[in-house]
Amino acid sequence: MTKPPRPPRSKPLLRDDGGPLQSRPIRKRNPAQPALPFDPMPPRVEPALALLKQKPPSGDDWGWEIKWDGYRLAVHVEPTGVRIITRGGYDWADRFPGIEAAARALGSATMILDGEGVVLDEQGRSDFNALQNSLGAVGRRSGNLTAGNALFMAFDLLYLDGRDLRGEPYRTRRHLLEETLRGFEGAIRLSEEIEADPAVLLDHACRLGLEGIVGKDRKSRYRSDRTGDWIKLKCVQSEGFLIVGYERSMGARGGFASLLLAAYKGDELRYVGSVGTGFKERTAGALRAAMDKLPWRRKVPPVPYKGKRRVVWVQPTLIAEIEFRQWTPDNKLRHTAYKGLRDRQDNADVFRLDDLEK
Repeated sequence: MTKPPRPPRSKPLLRDDGGPLQSRPIRKRNPAQPALPFDPMPPRVEPALALLKQKPPSGDDWGWEIKWDGYRLAVHVEPTGVRIITRGGYDWADRFPGIEAAARALGSATMILDGEGVVLDEQGRSDFNALQNSLGAVGRRSGNLTAGNALFMAFDLLYLDGRDLRGEPYRTRRHLLEETLRGFEGAIRLSEEIEADPAVLLDHACRLGLEGIVGKDRKSRYRSDRTGDWIKLKCVQSEGFLIVGYERSMGARGGFASLLLAAYKGDELRYVGSVGTGFKERTAGALRAAMDKLPWRRKVPPVPYKGKRRVVWVQPTLIAEIEFRQWTPDNKLRHTAYKGLRDRQDNADVFRLDDLEK
């Protein structure tokens, strides 16, 4: 007698009634079980800023590198693409196509690189005016708002492959940054740490026409704002000041003889002097046009002013980058020169007179 066939041990892929297949319901995770060590990538990180010092601190706990003169940027390499975030929180990936392409070429890792977007001159020095001209920050008459020749000088690593590194000491973040960029060639470059006495390094930097040097406490975690963990020493002082007015001139380039400048004292603006040099004909004309387009021009100054100049006062909106040699005892700038106009989206600092007391 033939035995009947045995029923299959496994269930068929298709049910006899034609109904959809369903998996077992997913059980809720037991809260007692540890979660995976994954830190979500922050959408934006407020940058750590360097505190201006007149002389370097003593000790061996500081790492030193060149101070770059450009736009502070954070490069976010994410699963969905690359974002290049300014201090003001704007995505400028379309303005830095070379840096964006380099970030994509880094590979599949997710990361946040902190650094400076710069354009270098023939001697390898960062040139803020060249970068500004590439981006069309003044007037935007060219309609070309890209800096295809810009480089990103990376000097910190804040996030890497699911790990938030801001709580790690700087020496650890620096090691991981060097490993991440080891052998990489492109528009993203490592801002080299230089083993040298900072006083000697500053002297060499000034001789080469560089802006200065930056020191970072190797034991410090990454903290936003100007905490003193990072410091800067400058060859020539350069800061951002609000333009509050200008002197008319029929003979000068752009139709003005000088710009009147202001800085913050607490929450109020204070007049800190003027600048009448450093203007090129093209930039001066574009700057005058930008000032004339401001929402208001009036006889009442936006700052306390006791001078006798015939000034056209303007809304304190435009931020000028000004080089100067020193401050007078009554907090006025001496030996000034105009470097360029900062973009509001770059969220450039306006100098605070309170910092002179630190």
